Amino acid sequence: MRVRPSAGVVAVDGEGRALLIWRHRFIPDSWGWEIPGGRVEPGEDPAATAARELEEETGWRPGPLHHLLDVRPSPGLTDGIHHIFRAEGAVPAGEPTDVEAERISWVPLESVPALIARGEIVSGSTVAALLYLMTGACGNGAGAG
Repeated sequence: MRVRPSAGVVAVDGEGRALLIWRHRFIPDSWGWEIPGGRVEPGEDPAATAARELEEETGWRPGPLHHLLDVRPSPGLTDGIHHIFRAEGAVPAGEPTDVEAERISWVPLESVPALIARGEIVSGSTVAALLYLMTGACGNGAGAG
C-alpha cells in the first residue's frame, strides 16, 4: 500500500527529558506515549511538518531541528517512511490546536526502557526514535542535552 510520508519530532530539554503525548489509538484500542508527528503535506518539507505537528499537538514550538533518523515501520505492508527529527528544546507557544493527546509531558529519557517494558510506549517510530537518541549513535544523544 502506498502512503504519504510522515514526520515526527523528539523535543529534548536540557534536563534529559523528551516532550511526549499520551494518546489513544483506536485500531488496537490502547493508550501510549508517542512523539508528536503526522503526514507530510504535498510539497511540504518533512522538517516543517515535524515543527508544525509539534506545535499543533502540544502547544510547544521546537528549537533548532536536526534530522535524527528515517524508519519504515511496516515495509512488508506499506511504502510509508517516517522522517524523525530531534529538536533542541521547545518553548511554549499557546494551547494545542489539534487536540489528540490526553496528556502532554516532559518524560525523562532514563525512564524510556521501563515505559517500553510496561507497554506504555508501543509505537514503532517512537521506540526507534527514543532508543536511537539514547544510544548517542546520532551524535546528539541524551547526554548531549
